[in-house]
Amino acid sequence: MDPHSDLLQFIKAYDPKIQDIALYLRAYIIELVPEANELIWDNYNALAIAYSRSEVLKDAFCHIALYSGHVNLGFNRGAELRSHAVTLEGRGKLIRHIKVKNIDTFPADNIKNIILEADAISLNRNPLLGESSNISRSIVMSVSEKKLRPKQ
Repeated sequence: MDPHSDLLQFIKAYDPKIQDIALYLRAYIIELVPEANELIWDNYNALAIAYSRSEVLKDAFCHIALYSGHVNLGFNRGAELRSHAVTLEGRGKLIRHIKVKNIDTFPADNIKNIILEADAISLNRNPLLGESSNISRSIVMSVSEKKLRPKQ
């Protein structure tokens, strides 16, 4: 799936290194779960991209959030994930994430299993997601009028 043209515009507000990390993570997720839709929110404090087999956020299994110094790769039901070789951050009820500051140190092999497990949790919560034969889409869900963005 090609990036939505608006997504490419949204990420231009970030440093090229952050853009590269975000696009790398995007491609990585889509390669692992090509059935996923990409749901984009250009929010006040971050550009957020969720991956879901539906067009609904509650079905999302992971997400990317861009910040000025790093990109978070988050798992919407991360607290339910089994223990893995990668320690996920977060103390909330559900969401866990890792901060990605450099593509070269991204633990791709270890994260692969976490993404696949997160997708399986989403499918178990809503079995109808696995029955969909829709072509994946990249969808802009909302754009905030005011934005806090990194200084260029």
